[in-house]
Amino acid sequence: MLIGVPKEIKPQEHRVGLVPSSVREFVAHGHDVIVETNCGEGINYTDKDYEQAGAKVLKTAKEIFDKADMIIKVKEPQAVECEMLREDQVLFTYLHLAADKEQTLGLIKSKCVAIAYETVTGPNGKGLPLLAPMSEIAGRLSIQVGGAYLLKHLGGCGRLIGGSPGVEPAKVVVIGGGVSGYHAAQMAVGLGADVTILEKGHDQIRHLEDYFKNTARVIQSSADSVERYVLDADLVVGAVLIPGASAPKLVSKEMIKKMRKGSVVVDIAIDQGGCFETSHATTHGEPVYDVDGVIHYCVANMPGAVPVTSAQALNNAVLPYALELADKGWKQALNDDPALMAGLNVCKGEVTYKCVAEEFDLAYSPPHSLAA
Repeated sequence: MLIGVPKEIKPQEHRVGLVPSSVREFVAHGHDVIVETNCGEGINYTDKDYEQAGAKVLKTAKEIFDKADMIIKVKEPQAVECEMLREDQVLFTYLHLAADKEQTLGLIKSKCVAIAYETVTGPNGKGLPLLAPMSEIAGRLSIQVGGAYLLKHLGGCGRLIGGSPGVEPAKVVVIGGGVSGYHAAQMAVGLGADVTILEKGHDQIRHLEDYFKNTARVIQSSADSVERYVLDADLVVGAVLIPGASAPKLVSKEMIKKMRKGSVVVDIAIDQGGCFETSHATTHGEPVYDVDGVIHYCVANMPGAVPVTSAQALNNAVLPYALELADKGWKQALNDDPALMAGLNVCKGEVTYKCVAEEFDLAYSPPHSLAA
């Protein structure tokens, strides 16, 4: 199979679909790899590094899209990239379609085979192994950036995350105790914050309580508890995930109005539309905005801020699945592996992920019917 890796064109996105070590694995499996020139420059990989790994370097993204059987990316295809996709071409990347109707329609029009990292499952349908490494990084980053924007000269209230001897630390509330929420809480606890985790799942609550013990309070999430703890917080991290679907709006505009001036909210769920009613996606170039005196950080590709770490972590997770697709072909790979089948979102002009179809009132086709 001919594998294509274009350079990412989303603003401030420096990650790359395949690092040179991953290219070597594809070549070792008998596949050919073409990459766009300078695709890895943002994480210090040169064209020579890719050539030494066995890839052929091409000058333009169009050449990559025109020739490749499978495109491996990091972020969702932008409009100009959707136009370059073609029928039966495999696209393997993050999609987050439930928050992006324009992209969904673009993929439908292209008739490509779009497999989303974020809905590929683990064994027995449990876990999201290709989303997990980026969720871990986003969770950890949320406390770093949230703490930074609490600084007075950046518009925050001027409170230090860990406080000082005799002075109380910042109050950090994490909504959602899944992968990103867990790592956000872990980082906040490590910095000495007063941490509260709001979580709905009883099993996850037990897991969190067992891990954090007396270092963080774990509270059953409800409308009442969300309002109570959010209004008393210095930093709120939204870490709610419903796989493949839009994030629920758990913090209303009215709550934001009642929060302390100079407090900060970080919306990790912004890829799926965000869990604050006042959220809208931002970029690393202009990461924050103010609503009623509350700083909002809603960058849609948070791990892109640390691309050296996140590109390698993503490649480690994606590589086994990508090789499976290349070695067997997409139909056989999906039929052999229910985890990969769960990643199929759009196929040959049909929406094959139920939550996306329901979100945009589009016809739904079971993935098995198109992969038969």
